Amino acid sequence: MASNISIGGLASGLDSNAIIDALVSVERIPIQQLEAQKKANQDKINLFNTFRGKVDTLRNKANGLGSLTGLMSFKVTQSVEGMATISASGSATPGTHTLVVEQVSATDRWAFNGVTDPTADLASADAQSISFTYDGQSYSVAVRQGASSLNELASGINAEADGKVAATVVNSGTTAAPNWQLVLTAEDTGDAFRIQGLTSTIAGLSINGTAPNGSGVAQSPNNISVGRNAVAIVDGLRVERTDNDFDDVIAGVSISVLDADINTTVQFTVESDKTAIKGRVKEFVDAYNDVIKFVRDQNKYDEDKGVGGPLFGENALRSIQRSLSGVLFGQSAAQISADTSGYGTLRLVGVESQSDGSLKINDKVMDAKMDANLAKFADLFADTDGFDNQSAPVGNPNYYTDFTADTGLGDDIARELDKIVKSYGNSTGQFFKGIFDSRIETLSGNNKQIDERISQREDRVTRMTEQLKARYAALESMMAKLQSQSTFMNSK
Repeated sequence: MASNISIGGLASGLDSNAIIDALVSVERIPIQQLEAQKKANQDKINLFNTFRGKVDTLRNKANGLGSLTGLMSFKVTQSVEGMATISASGSATPGTHTLVVEQVSATDRWAFNGVTDPTADLASADAQSISFTYDGQSYSVAVRQGASSLNELASGINAEADGKVAATVVNSGTTAAPNWQLVLTAEDTGDAFRIQGLTSTIAGLSINGTAPNGSGVAQSPNNISVGRNAVAIVDGLRVERTDNDFDDVIAGVSISVLDADINTTVQFTVESDKTAIKGRVKEFVDAYNDVIKFVRDQNKYDEDKGVGGPLFGENALRSIQRSLSGVLFGQSAAQISADTSGYGTLRLVGVESQSDGSLKINDKVMDAKMDANLAKFADLFADTDGFDNQSAPVGNPNYYTDFTADTGLGDDIARELDKIVKSYGNSTGQFFKGIFDSRIETLSGNNKQIDERISQREDRVTRMTEQLKARYAALESMMAKLQSQSTFMNSK
């Protein structure tokens, strides 16, 4: 009951509410300190997540440089446009090729004989049906009298064939003289994806389902488009595909034919796109500089302004910086002296270190190196045999060993970052947390403990507030009684 008493010093002359507020404020100081600690931890967690994103970006860019497919880029020039779309991936090889398109692929399509009304019932009895085979699967759509219009038949076929064969209803006539036809269209192009054995036992719906001849020529007027393969002659070799894509004829080259003309020979050349290659190296340099700038900004110290950021002195930042520096610039004197071609270090190919730890590209040097020997330039970044040349940490499945001559800096950086930041388990059941997961988990655990301490102190403040209110209420009540008694005595 005491907590509901309104007090304000009417009897005592004391500002009881102000006194209670002041005492409670003092008691809340440790809570405010805990909340400040929690915010500082959360700020660190947010920054670690930001840093993780920058490191992940760098790792992805390094992974790209770590393979020839990711590093190399090629452009294609062709003598004739409109016959085919040709492109090349990073696994291509420079060279000149020829292409003749004999035939583009086609989709098999059939149209039933027309009717004047797509809503009219066509079956004369129950159990009449449309049947066909597609891609080795037989389909049969039975209808009953009273539910066999073209529209209903199309719905039944679509439900039965489940997209493998699509049924539509088309008016091939005019508004005044309609000719509604049920059209079946195969899902895929090519000889192997023809609609076969097409028959109708429905009284009002007829079709000639005679299959094309051995040359792929339609023998039925209802076979309005015969499914056929695409045929092309690539570098003198005749190749066939069920669709218009010839992606596996020349390694790393994608060919999509558009039009056929046996009298036209398309000559196309695949050549290295050095501008694009340098662009990928620049993306890596930019990602590296973003990581280094973050570390540098967090670890700055000024006598007047203090530390640069909440992660000042954090071991995770220093570990990653040391690892990157070790991979990029840790070549031994023996390795450098053994490099007789001048492609063994970043600086030699035009990636230079600046005084603040960042990197920059010397365009003149890099262009000259790529022009002189693009293969050696690529070998500095790409691990061409698929292995690294470092010893594997015990239990870490992200690393494996190989003692090869290639450098593979991109691959080495990606693996070094994996070793530091990724969590992993070993064959004995032990689990090791990556540096980000470990640090964030620690900070989150600290905040959980802080929440518990804050909750305990909040309960303590609540109890203290209630006790103070009760005491001051009792004081006011007692003072009021004494004043009443004094007034009564003075009135005698």
